[in-house]
Amino acid sequence: MNTFAYARVSAADQNLNRQIDSFIQFGVEKRRIYCDKKSGKDFDRTGYNRLLKKIKKGDLLIIKSIDRLGRNYDMIIEEWARITRTVGADILVLDMPMLDTRVRGNDLTGRLISNIVLQLLSYVAQKERENINARQKEGIASAKLRGVKFGRPLIPMPEDFAQRVTEYKSKKITIADAMANTGMKKSTFYERMRLFRKRTA
Repeated sequence: MNTFAYARVSAADQNLNRQIDSFIQFGVEKRRIYCDKKSGKDFDRTGYNRLLKKIKKGDLLIIKSIDRLGRNYDMIIEEWARITRTVGADILVLDMPMLDTRVRGNDLTGRLISNIVLQLLSYVAQKERENINARQKEGIASAKLRGVKFGRPLIPMPEDFAQRVTEYKSKKITIADAMANTGMKKSTFYERMRLFRKRTA
């Protein structure tokens, strides 16, 4: 039997160390710890797919929390079933020791409790994500009502921008000249030229 571990964070600037340290303390070899810095919205994850090719029947997979498997109820339940039933490996969730499929024999009560806890925690994980998303949308809507601007600020137009546009449209200067004179990229110049034409129309 081999013991594997899987760590995941949702963004490249987030840190995996806390999860990895907990696996090492448990005794997992570093070479059997698989990691991803990617959203849990699907299973297009390099580290996770490499893990699935290695893990076999009778092995143990350790994760820090159930939402490392997926971001919603259906994904978590489906992936739990894939690993424990299709692959035939066991799972241990460090943040919830009750979720440990290594219960053997005729301990139906233990397996029943584990399944109930899994269903409940998967539901809670999804509801929490939905609540976070709802709060973010409410916050953005509220901020917009207060006049807060989102996204990258527009590059200010040079004072002679109108002249440069006129020169470019009359073919007195090239796009390269326009970019050099305004300090803008090609796409930015075209975009600001469209905005300028709308304002002056």
